[in-house]
Amino acid sequence: MSAQPETPRDRRIPGIPHTINAIADALDGTDSARFKSEVLAAEEAAVPGVMRRWWKAAMINRIPEAARSRAKAERGNSLLAVDDLIARINVA
Repeated sequence: MSAQPETPRDRRIPGIPHTINAIADALDGTDSARFKSEVLAAEEAAVPGVMRRWWKAAMINRIPEAARSRAKAERGNSLLAVDDLIARINVA
């Protein structure tokens, strides 16, 4: 009898399809409404950028530690809030 190594758990977050409906469904109510409003008001050339920005936000929101990170930042711990990170990533 030999000890079997424990199979490591896959910690990757499942991807969200890059469609308007999938991104909207992955966001909470307020953000979903903001996303839809932005994407519907965007010029044709700007739509992919709007979708990418909100897709990133939806993906980060799926990470279990995201809410904890936001809470720590709100308490004043010297941490970067996930929302601030998103804003930095999207700066052109």
